[in-house]
Amino acid sequence: MYGFRIVDKLQKFGENIQEHELKYHMKRVLVSKEFTFDAAHHLHNYEGKCKNLHGHTYKVIFGLSGFVGDRGLLIDFGDIKDIWKEEIEIFLDHRYLNETLPLMNTTAENMVVWIYEKMQQSLQKEERQKQYHGARVEFVRLYETPTSYAEARREWMEV
Repeated sequence: MYGFRIVDKLQKFGENIQEHELKYHMKRVLVSKEFTFDAAHHLHNYEGKCKNLHGHTYKVIFGLSGFVGDRGLLIDFGDIKDIWKEEIEIFLDHRYLNETLPLMNTTAENMVVWIYEKMQQSLQKEERQKQYHGARVEFVRLYETPTSYAEARREWMEV
């Protein structure tokens, strides 16, 4: 049986661990963060119930890769959230997507590429490239329902 144990000595920065010890490796890593948003849309040139105005609770999953900096971090999860909130979600959450997105049929397949491009553009800004150690988007997955999603991957976007 494992018992509850209080640590004997809490590790302190500058005492038990030094700044040069924070970075453990030089490998590329992937971090992932997910978000949800609610939105309405309808499809054009489509015979089925989705031609009518309707809504979804969408889920977006980002996979970002890069190298860790001196602190052992690629990108803070809070920074991913800030980019999402300030540069992407404002066009999506509680919106009529046919109005707020560029002119397109608002299919999951079209939307996931737009979301991928927005995140990649954000990460490509010069100050972010330095701060986030060459972070790039590896994939974006957009769930339209709990069991149906579209995905955009870096290797497909860069051709």
